[in-house]
Amino acid sequence: MMEFRIIKGAIWGNKTQKGLAFLTIFLASSLIAAMLNLTLGVGDKIAKELRSYGSNIVVLPHGGSLSLEIEGQEFQPLQGETYLEESRLKSIKEIFWRNNIVGFAPFLEGRIKDKEGEVWTLAGTYFDKIVPIADEPSYQTGAKILYPFWSVEGEWIEDDSMTEILLGEELAKNRGLKIGDTIWLGALELKVKGILHGFEEGNYKIIASLSLVQKLLDAQGKVSRVEVSALTVPENDLSIKARRDPEALDALEYDTWYCTAYVSSIAYQIEEEYKGASAKALMKVSDGESKVVKKIQSLMGVVTLLALLSASIGIASLMASEIHRRKKEIGLLKALGASSLSIYALFVSESLLVALLSGTLGGLAGYGISMLMALGIFGHTLGVSWIILPLTVSFALLVALFGSLLPMRGVVDLLPAEVLYGRK
Repeated sequence: MMEFRIIKGAIWGNKTQKGLAFLTIFLASSLIAAMLNLTLGVGDKIAKELRSYGSNIVVLPHGGSLSLEIEGQEFQPLQGETYLEESRLKSIKEIFWRNNIVGFAPFLEGRIKDKEGEVWTLAGTYFDKIVPIADEPSYQTGAKILYPFWSVEGEWIEDDSMTEILLGEELAKNRGLKIGDTIWLGALELKVKGILHGFEEGNYKIIASLSLVQKLLDAQGKVSRVEVSALTVPENDLSIKARRDPEALDALEYDTWYCTAYVSSIAYQIEEEYKGASAKALMKVSDGESKVVKKIQSLMGVVTLLALLSASIGIASLMASEIHRRKKEIGLLKALGASSLSIYALFVSESLLVALLSGTLGGLAGYGISMLMALGIFGHTLGVSWIILPLTVSFALLVALFGSLLPMRGVVDLLPAEVLYGRK
């Protein structure tokens, strides 16, 4: 009880010093909680933002995936000679990481001559099509989801349209075509509904519904490749090892890799489910995403460490001032038989009580700060990771503990007689 009264009197006896200690730890805790919440949530948010700029996995037929590199040029001699079955597309959403699949878009490409003998290159795809999945009967996917930066001058065409097409901007310019013109391909008269911008690979192509291109190329139910966009975690040594040879992993490594959303493990699972297909991770895209996420998370980690260091220095300075102010009290306690350790415990207890309160309030404030930051950066808020609150309080207590270590060394050197008689 006596110790409690001493602690209570010390806290209320010098409200300015304790208020400054509270403010120091509160601000540090707020920053730490905000950084931790952003660090835990920023990976998914950045991945989602980056996933709006295209695919990171391409699914090809086994023959189409065979490539040779000669003098720096990549050749795929069997590409176009084999196809994927359109009916098996739903397999992409039946893997272990099905919820990480943002969307996919099948493509069928080929060439056809018109009545005058001119050659046209066609590309058929889904634009915004409903693909019934076992647990998602209204699942929508297509190029609009994978490539939101595509824009159309004119009107988009429907996924079941057999008479309307889009033109790549360079094709329209070179052939002098405009919206409303018609083109005869095979026995079909096709109307130009719009000019597609943003599809670099399609600048010189006719872009149409997949069903229309299948009919024109006499490839019903076939696709030549599938572009897949998946949310993934940054690559590490394990995923790089698995990327080279999954068979080289031991049982524990394999289970860890398989049950982690690496782009390589997701591609591997797609290949398992989609018979006759070869899924290839586009590592340039994935590696770029990983580098961005890792650098942002490293930056936040550095900010957190600096906040801890700054707060510890601030607490050390305040504790040194407090010890100097209360040196007569320390001398009296020593004269009454108190040990340096018990005096140290008394002062640290005061700091820990302040840290417990300020750390809790600071952690709660940090959630709000992280929400505001996420709203400004991503346009929507983050989820709340409640594990961060006890972590923040723990950091606050460590700041108070370590911030008190150095100043408390002076307690040992204080002699009761010198202090009480004002000689020190």
